[in-house]
Amino acid sequence: MDDWLTKAATTLGVDPIDDAAQRRLLEAARDVAHGVERKLTPLATYLLGVAVERRVGAGEDRASAFSAAVADLERAIDADHDA
Repeated sequence: MDDWLTKAATTLGVDPIDDAAQRRLLEAARDVAHGVERKLTPLATYLLGVAVERRVGAGEDRASAFSAAVADLERAIDADHDA
């Protein structure tokens, strides 16, 4: 999997995702799939990527931007459960 992700990142012109971020992203995707709806998982991860890039564009470092965006996504999942 790591080889393919590195190849995909290179092809897309982005930095490869580190192990910790991979785990966090997969956990968030699992939470969407099981907590909201499975078919929304790829769309939610796309939106997460857009949110990270928006934060980076506003001057936040990538690691902080990723962490904050995942936390926002987790709050959205939790809010959906509370509704």
